[in-house]
Amino acid sequence: MYRCLQLARAGAGWVAPNPMVGAVLVHDGEIIGEGYHRLYGEAHAEVNCIASVQPAHRHLISKSVLYVSLEPCAHYGKTPPCTQLIIHSGIPKVVIGCRDPFPEVNGKGIEQLLKAGVSVTTGVLEKECLELNTRFFKFHTQQRPYIVLKWAQSGDGAIAMPDASVAHISNSFTNRMVHRWRSEEQAILIGTRTAMLDNPSLTTRLWPGRNPIRLVIDRELKLPHHLQVFDKTGPTIIFNEIRGNIRNADDLLVHNNGYYLLNRTGSMVEQLVNALYQLRIQSVLVEGGAKLLQSFIDEEIWDEARIITNDALTIPGGIAAPTLNNGMLQGEDRFFTDRISFYIRAKL
Repeated sequence: MYRCLQLARAGAGWVAPNPMVGAVLVHDGEIIGEGYHRLYGEAHAEVNCIASVQPAHRHLISKSVLYVSLEPCAHYGKTPPCTQLIIHSGIPKVVIGCRDPFPEVNGKGIEQLLKAGVSVTTGVLEKECLELNTRFFKFHTQQRPYIVLKWAQSGDGAIAMPDASVAHISNSFTNRMVHRWRSEEQAILIGTRTAMLDNPSLTTRLWPGRNPIRLVIDRELKLPHHLQVFDKTGPTIIFNEIRGNIRNADDLLVHNNGYYLLNRTGSMVEQLVNALYQLRIQSVLVEGGAKLLQSFIDEEIWDEARIITNDALTIPGGIAAPTLNNGMLQGEDRFFTDRISFYIRAKL
C-alpha cells in the first residue's frame, strides 16, 4: 500500500477533479504490475496497473492480489467502471486503502466486488490514504473546495510597497516552489487590485506542470483585457455582478474566459466558495492581496496557509500583511533569506 501511495502522488496536479490513486498487483510477494491515475479523463490506476503486466506474467493475474489506495469505481464516468475490469480479470482478492466518498461510488465498488466473489480487505493505511486526497474528500464531504492561502511578506510584516505596488519579496528558489504549489492545485484566485497592480500571469512557467484555472474577482468588469490573466494561455473565470455564461468547469472548454455572476449582497467569500463547488473546482490557491486573504481568514474558511517571510527585507510604511488567526504551525523551510511557514486551520 505504501507503493500505491507513492505511485498515486505522481498524479498530483493532473487528475483533478478526480482523486490521486495508485494500484499494485502482487503475486506471491512479487509486484508484477503497477500503475496510477495519470490524467483526468484517461485510464484509472487499476486499468494502468493490469495493463502493465508483462505477457510472460499475464497468466498470474487471476492468482494475484490487487492493492489500490482508493475504492475502485463502480460507475460509468469518463471511463468504464474499474470493478468490472477487476472481476473480468479474475483477480481473487483486492486490498483497499480507504472508501471513496463520491456518491456514485461510496461503498458500491466494494459491494460489486463482494457480490462477484472477490475477497475484499479495507482500511489498510487508511489514515495515509485519506490524507493523500484531502482535497477530494473535503469537496465531497463538506461541499466546498480545499483552500490554501499564500502570501509573501517582509521581515517587518509588509506584503506590498506603501503605494500598494508589487514588492519583490521572495527569492528565485522560493518563486520556483510557489510555481510547484500552483501546479498542485486546480485553481488560483486573486482580486481586482492584484490583477491591476501586479498584472500576474498565474501560470506554472517556473515548474513543469499544468496551469491552474485562473479565478479573478472583478465585480464591475473594469479590468482591461490586455492584462496577462486574459491572455488565453489558460482558462480564466471572472467573478462579477454583471454577467455570467458558465455553470461548471467543463464550460471553459467553450468559453476560455468565462464569467460567473455573483450577488451584490451577502458574504463574497461564501458566494465564492459556493460558486466553486458548483463549478466542480476542488482546490484553490488564494494569492490575492491582503484584503482578500484577510476575508478568508476572518470568515474561518481556509485549510492551509503558507507564509513566505524574507527576514532580510524591510519595507517601511508598506501595506501590512494579513493577520493569521486560528492557525497551527506545522513546520518551516528555509531558502537562504526566505522562511516558509506552513499552517493548518485549528478546528474550533
